[in-house]
Amino acid sequence: MNQSRGLFCGGLTRREGAPGSQFPSTMKGKIYLIPTTLGSDNIEMVIPSGVVGVIGQLSHFIVENVRTARRFIKRVCPDQSIDDLTFYTLNKHTAMEEIPGFLTPLHQGRDMGVMSEAGVPGIADPGERVVWYAQEQEIQVIPLTGPSSITLALMGSGLNGEHFAFHGYLPIHQSGRIKKLKALEKQSKYEGQTQIFMETPYRNNKLLNDLLSHCKEETYLCIARDITTENSMIRTRTIGAWKGHAPDLHKRPTIFILAAPQKH
Repeated sequence: MNQSRGLFCGGLTRREGAPGSQFPSTMKGKIYLIPTTLGSDNIEMVIPSGVVGVIGQLSHFIVENVRTARRFIKRVCPDQSIDDLTFYTLNKHTAMEEIPGFLTPLHQGRDMGVMSEAGVPGIADPGERVVWYAQEQEIQVIPLTGPSSITLALMGSGLNGEHFAFHGYLPIHQSGRIKKLKALEKQSKYEGQTQIFMETPYRNNKLLNDLLSHCKEETYLCIARDITTENSMIRTRTIGAWKGHAPDLHKRPTIFILAAPQKH
């Protein structure tokens, strides 16, 4: 981390009511949706300096994983005292009734940050539940710019970027997964809609095998792996062209994009 980056982290002027100051109880803090890296070591390329400045002003964070959140903050804000920060854990095991308690600092006039394990919070991420509560309570939500594997994959695919849908995770069981893939392929063919989805990294190869075995030869498949890292690959080929040349995606963060030739 270069010196200017670390200085910028704490170089912004704190507004009245920022963390550490007294704030009227009738005035609510803001909640910032803070992007993190997708695995890239070159933080300056993927995290804007303005985001780092915001992180430096906050003392309360809602995160997926406290350990990795602390490591990320220490890296972008080396002068920030990590032990003085407060973290609330939000993941798939967090009960819905716990979430309102996480927002207590906001009602005390303190700003908070929500951080995903990787990329932007709120999209294919449990952070959406915090944002929902914030919206319900009329708390200002400020999403910050950063890397999203979904949009970056679509940008690099060359496929239809005007009409697309993100489906998150497909069914775990093979029969349901194959049925869903065929439905997405059909929808893409008749509506011209690009289909975007993902899988838990250790099941990537099973999903890829199903794509190559059950989708039509002329259907296009983009595989976007390890986006923003040194090993990044975003490549679009037909299903037929991928056969016999399928990459090993085991435990590699990957976005899959499917697009069938349109029926005219």
